Amino acid sequence: MQVTVVGAGIAGVACARALTNAGVTVRVLERARVCGGRMATKRYEGRRADIGAGYFTVSSPRFAAVVDGWRDAGLAREWTDTFAVFSSAGRDVTTGPMRWAAPGGLRSLVEQLANGLDVRTGHLAEWVEPGPRVDGVPADAVVLAMPGAQAVRVVDPRLQRTWSVAQSQEWLPSLVATLRYEERGWDFRGAFVNDHPVLTTLFDDGSRRGDGAPVLVAHTTAEFAGQFVADAAEAGAEIEAAVRELLGSPGPVVQVDVHRWTFARPSAPGSAPFHLGADRVGIAGDAWGTPKVETAWLSGTLLAEAIVAELG
Repeated sequence: MQVTVVGAGIAGVACARALTNAGVTVRVLERARVCGGRMATKRYEGRRADIGAGYFTVSSPRFAAVVDGWRDAGLAREWTDTFAVFSSAGRDVTTGPMRWAAPGGLRSLVEQLANGLDVRTGHLAEWVEPGPRVDGVPADAVVLAMPGAQAVRVVDPRLQRTWSVAQSQEWLPSLVATLRYEERGWDFRGAFVNDHPVLTTLFDDGSRRGDGAPVLVAHTTAEFAGQFVADAAEAGAEIEAAVRELLGSPGPVVQVDVHRWTFARPSAPGSAPFHLGADRVGIAGDAWGTPKVETAWLSGTLLAEAIVAELG
């Protein structure tokens, strides 16, 4: 059996890993130069910062077993269960599940899962058609590990059910700004920002990574991101001003870098863990449930098991 997985974020890599463990031959096609997807890490003057997912949580015993392996290897660590909350009423705190972080950046976790897999980076898959075939190459099954809004661009409409499922997903954009300061001027590890025209969350990347660097990572609202489609960098000054106004004076900013996620998160949680059509084309990712890292891992893993059962 041979399966093609398109997308090397955590859903695609988890799917490929589970298929490989079941004895299936898998090739993973990733248009970017690296694995990770929205578990993205970018270097700024030699230092990594997480510019996609802010952290991950654990509730499933199956995912917990994977996280235990990351922790034992020194790739992941418990970070915090307490966030600040900024709102029109002032500042408060909230506690919740333990948030986990990665000293080497969240992308390092996907890279660890991908170790030993046939992952072909820099490979843009352009068309998935009945057969199924990816760019003319046949497979016993195809997995699209990506937002539906991206999947619909490459799916042949003759794959009617899969095309319809992909089209039905609605996704919201976000901008993520990495703000580097001369010194630390805040006293929280992470913060939710409620009812704000620009900001939704703030993360102390120095705390998250464990090196104490004076770096904040700010995520914006979809409405604000929608104003900066052509050039995300143009939003840098407004984001920095919003952070400064919210925190008072966090100190002199050295550099602001902005990344745009056109498909940052689904507008509503999915009702199933994955899609697998009679055409043997499936879709996996964090839209299939409450959008979070664990959801994406489970979606890819469960889809792999469904494909193995389907192919016998």
